[in-house]
Amino acid sequence: MNHNLPTYWRAGSWLLALLLFPPVIALVLEALAPAGELFDHLWDTVLTTYIVNSVLLILGVGGLGAVLAIPAAWVMANARIPARDQLQWLLVLPLAMPSYVIAYIYTDLLEFAGPVQRFLRALTGWTSAADYSFPEIRSLGGAIIVLALVLYPYLYLLARTAFLEQSKSQTLASRLLGCSPLHSFFRVTLPMARPAIITGLALMGMEALGDFATVSYFSVPTLTTAVYDTWLGYGSLNAAAKSRP
Repeated sequence: MNHNLPTYWRAGSWLLALLLFPPVIALVLEALAPAGELFDHLWDTVLTTYIVNSVLLILGVGGLGAVLAIPAAWVMANARIPARDQLQWLLVLPLAMPSYVIAYIYTDLLEFAGPVQRFLRALTGWTSAADYSFPEIRSLGGAIIVLALVLYPYLYLLARTAFLEQSKSQTLASRLLGCSPLHSFFRVTLPMARPAIITGLALMGMEALGDFATVSYFSVPTLTTAVYDTWLGYGSLNAAAKSRP
């Protein structure tokens, strides 16, 4: 650790910490205050649903994000494919798009009046929603898909860096010892990248849990929407602070 930083750097760091720390302390103190009747009512009625949906959202976004990000990161780090230099950065572009915008786009595409279902009805002769079954985009599953598509670059960037920094000698040694390429990936390559993968999954989980616009638009009650509804709808900062993850 460098203890010879200029005085203004240290002073600026302390000032920034002092500016950021009081709101956190105030929120914790508010959450530790005695619970009112409103929070007891929320706990007895809907808070369990909020918690379950939040956990499922985090697990779903992390699982689908891993399926999207880890293979892409390994290919970009190890394979020689056409236009790899351009593709490895194009894979990061979803981070530039707000998740609620993606939610609006997919809803317009996949809802009953959207072009996808209109095409299916024209192709098959179906005339109403009763004639066929189509997945509901405005649901917990839809929110998981949209948020995973937007947030997977967090994991992709960290995993790609981890794969690039790995020594190839260990992978080659596993191949010489009889491991197949797939077996070598799961036994050697993936475990060495575990810290980066866990960090990427944690970032995705925190972003998914903190998202409000997408889950609200899809009518999925999570702890984030609970905070908004409790604070602004019922005017209770205490109950909102207790509902905050």
